[in-house]
Amino acid sequence: MGEMLGTVEVLRRYPVKGLLGEEIPAVDVAATGLTGDRGLALVDAETGKVASPKNPRVWRGMLALSAAIDSGGVRVSLPDGESVRAGDPHVDEVLSRALGRKVTLTSTPPEKAALERAVPEEVLSEGVTARVTVQESVLGAGSPPGTFFDYAPLHLVTTSAIAAAGVEAVRYRPNLVIRTAGEGYVENGWAGAEVAVGEEVVLRVTVPTPRCAVPTLEHGALPRDTSALRTPAAHNLVEPLPGYGPRPCVGVYAEVLRPGRITSGDQVRLLD
Repeated sequence: MGEMLGTVEVLRRYPVKGLLGEEIPAVDVAATGLTGDRGLALVDAETGKVASPKNPRVWRGMLALSAAIDSGGVRVSLPDGESVRAGDPHVDEVLSRALGRKVTLTSTPPEKAALERAVPEEVLSEGVTARVTVQESVLGAGSPPGTFFDYAPLHLVTTSAIAAAGVEAVRYRPNLVIRTAGEGYVENGWAGAEVAVGEEVVLRVTVPTPRCAVPTLEHGALPRDTSALRTPAAHNLVEPLPGYGPRPCVGVYAEVLRPGRITSGDQVRLLD
């Protein structure tokens, strides 16, 4: 084992892509990420694209809904206290009514699955209800086929980066929040490295995570906070991939080299 990077402070998964998720004490990890993470998604009946609050004018209401896994499977909770389970015959009707747009809850990505991503700088300047430039983003370039991940199956954020950004970690939708001792966006330097988490899991950190407008939006009871994007834009512009150009980044993506189990409190170490 090499350098000690930190410890796992929080584990989170998001059973339905784009909805609020749940904190969990431990979880099994496979090549497809944390068990149950982004296993389901909503597909817009009109466009055939995966619904995502990355296009906040249309889908910011998704962040008022939350999904969790219990002994009965995935349950989606609505702001009014109503809940519905994946697999219930009326689940699409309930979720469509809640979001004001006809959607289908599915575990199977559409062919060439894509979502719409509003240009975040325009969202900041024009507001969440404005019609801004929307780009199509293909899912899962760094993930196993058949998944709903934006890029890679795991997303890591350090407490150092969260302190630098000055907002709540949940806004960046991480799988692992890693308690670190350094200052600033320390995980930028992990790109390309292999890290061990606990006794079993080995990850390869791939690229810094470019941020969209989502962290700035309301998240359940959390109000809108544009500093979640403005601060890293001012202090952590990084080119995540060659030719991509500098983008405001918080956190890093990772792929799974060796599966196993992760528990809150596990050590995270750089492999020699």
